[in-house]
Amino acid sequence: MNHVPKRSETAVEARWKLEDLFADQAAWDKEFAEAKALIKKVGAFEGKLGDPAQLKACFELEDELSLHVERLYVYSNMKHHEDTAEPTYQALSDKAKKISVETGEALSYITPEVLSLSDAELDALIENKDLAVFKHTLEEMRRQKAHVLSKSEEALMAQVGNVSSAPGSIYSILNNADLKFPKVKNEAGEEVELTQGRYIQFLESKNREVRANAFHTMYDTYGKLKNTLATTLNANVTKNIFYARARKYPSALGMSLYGDNIPESVYTNLIDTIHKHMPLMYRYMNLRKKLLGVDELHMYDLFAPLVDEFDMEIKYDDAKKIVKESLKPLGEDYLSVLQDGFDNGWIDVYENEGKRSGAYSWGAFGTHPYVLLNHKDNLNSMFTLTHEMGHALHSYYSDTNQNYRDAQYTIFLAEVASTLNEALLMDYLLNKSTDPKEKMYLLTYYADQFRTTVFRQTMFAEFEKIIHEKTEQGESLTPQDLSKIYYDLNVLYYGKDMVVDKDIEMEWARIPHFYNSFYVYKYATGFSAATSFSKQILEEGAPAVDRYLGFLKSGGSDFSINILKKAGVDMSSPEPIEQAMSVFESLIEQMEELTK
Repeated sequence: MNHVPKRSETAVEARWKLEDLFADQAAWDKEFAEAKALIKKVGAFEGKLGDPAQLKACFELEDELSLHVERLYVYSNMKHHEDTAEPTYQALSDKAKKISVETGEALSYITPEVLSLSDAELDALIENKDLAVFKHTLEEMRRQKAHVLSKSEEALMAQVGNVSSAPGSIYSILNNADLKFPKVKNEAGEEVELTQGRYIQFLESKNREVRANAFHTMYDTYGKLKNTLATTLNANVTKNIFYARARKYPSALGMSLYGDNIPESVYTNLIDTIHKHMPLMYRYMNLRKKLLGVDELHMYDLFAPLVDEFDMEIKYDDAKKIVKESLKPLGEDYLSVLQDGFDNGWIDVYENEGKRSGAYSWGAFGTHPYVLLNHKDNLNSMFTLTHEMGHALHSYYSDTNQNYRDAQYTIFLAEVASTLNEALLMDYLLNKSTDPKEKMYLLTYYADQFRTTVFRQTMFAEFEKIIHEKTEQGESLTPQDLSKIYYDLNVLYYGKDMVVDKDIEMEWARIPHFYNSFYVYKYATGFSAATSFSKQILEEGAPAVDRYLGFLKSGGSDFSINILKKAGVDMSSPEPIEQAMSVFESLIEQMEELTK
């Protein structure tokens, strides 16, 4: 079938069963009315939250209402994603958004009122046996208390909120709308406009001239706006420091880690441990140079294919079998839940007209998770399947083992379960592969994930740390300073086998993540934690699997770092990153062996 089918033309067995969430529209409408009625009851507790019985009733109502709204929101949006052009579900999705905002406003007095209690009163509530199920919530509020300001100051901070989003908004408009790139030649020698989307395609070209030309053109264009871009990034750093000081955090970094209760040592330890293992990256660059057969390895050679595209056609039914086989180390219980997901309408498999692009795992507490795919019969899609099912099973285990409030896990933990599944799939494919070409293709695919997800994101994290610290110490950051810091980091991370082209000094201007400060390190820690888990599971077997399933079942019942630690991955120590690096080293060794 060459054309993209309409929703009505897709096989029923390849669609998710949203009726497991709501049998029909009437059921949705009924729950919507119930949620509306509950919103009216929320205000009754205002001014009474120092009383344990009133607080308990208030929290219980909050949970009941939040779950209704979550169910309404998830269902209406997933229906909308089946065919985004269908007006019925567009309207339903808007209706759910509105009730979600209304709910947020109705509940907004709870946290400030609890925080206005004295430390002694708060401590008494935390220790109250009748409130045991809400202990983690209360402890979290108690922890936040030191950084909550007076009522009038909080009102002022809320007003500043609109101003503080300016650097990110300005950058986004500049980067996505106003910045225009010249034309460059593609592989066929035709002049085409360079865009953000096409840039990576150009860098993946087999034609070196195409790669070099796109690279120089891209950074030359950014270079022309370096003063504006530096001012915008500086404004964002200044904003972070303003918030950190106003809320009495030790630093901007300390403030961003505080939300997930992550010690700063996790961040610095990631950078320090990666520094120690730079020689591995240098070895990989040396190998890349050899495989590309070039005298000098340049920055624009980083995405060039090392082996010819190895076309692996994998039908969806085969992908499910291979994924299941690769996850055998996780034991029978995990496999039976996975099979349940495959067989019973968790997954919306193929693309159809108007369907939302990409892939995700989502759902509402109390019903099984759902996975949206746009499956193509290739290797990438098989990795997407195992990745999203990793998320789905994490949600399944946390939902079935925790109450509603404690089942929600943090972003810091979210990528661990999905990436672990990818690591086990990769291990399985590498062990099964007998074709040297296929093996080399898989090895480079995996080694590049280490390069982009661990090394590159750590380099970004280090750049953010340096620019914030310099500003906190009262130093200014000119465009030249930003470019020098960024250039020097590239030299440090890529080593002497790489010609670090001067143009790369402008790359900081192209990274939108720098406006979502101190976030990217989570990619590197999540990948390292998952790699550490997979190594333990493959080497130890059952005891490591039990620890890992314990991690999945914990949801958000404790702080992320503690949940991982209990499961045998201590992110405040170098060990998980060391374990990830030993896996990276074995990939390089296998690649070196194949190139002899």
